[in-house]
Amino acid sequence: MMTVHTLTSLQRRHAALDEEVRKERSHPAPNFVRLMMLKRRKLALKDAIAASTRNVN
Repeated sequence: MMTVHTLTSLQRRHAALDEEVRKERSHPAPNFVRLMMLKRRKLALKDAIAASTRNVN
């Protein structure tokens, strides 16, 4: 069972990845492979957050 601390940690990591995606997109020539990798990691974290939210409630 995940704790509130774990959920907060996942949310922070998701926000950090969101910032990395934003920065990569702002480049004149963004690295689309990196963007795809970041988005996949972000989606995996989103799924983990959803699962942990169900477990915390």
